[in-house]
Amino acid sequence: MPSFKIDVSTAVVFVATAPEPKVKNFATGERAVNQEGRPMSTVSLLVSDEGEGNLLKVSIPEDGYPEGLAPGMPVQVIGLKARDWENVVKGEKRSGIAFSAVAVTPLGA
Repeated sequence: MPSFKIDVSTAVVFVATAPEPKVKNFATGERAVNQEGRPMSTVSLLVSDEGEGNLLKVSIPEDGYPEGLAPGMPVQVIGLKARDWENVVKGEKRSGIAFSAVAVTPLGA
């Protein structure tokens, strides 16, 4: 499925939750990896722009953020993209939007 770039150049972005390993299979504990085979993590970000605030759960490569990234830190998001997804779990159709980024860096770093 195609992905779409998201422009956050005028937004204020804060870390809402610290990065956690992204799990592909909860039964086995298998870790999710990207197309390059790099382990992925998820971080929740509060993105505020033009009077609106949104909480986004963003997948990023494990090497795409510094150690110590913590809630409340203002950050810059590099390469933020969105793509829609759809799957069937136990006969129930589910869909949504997945967010990913190349990196998240603290402002001033």
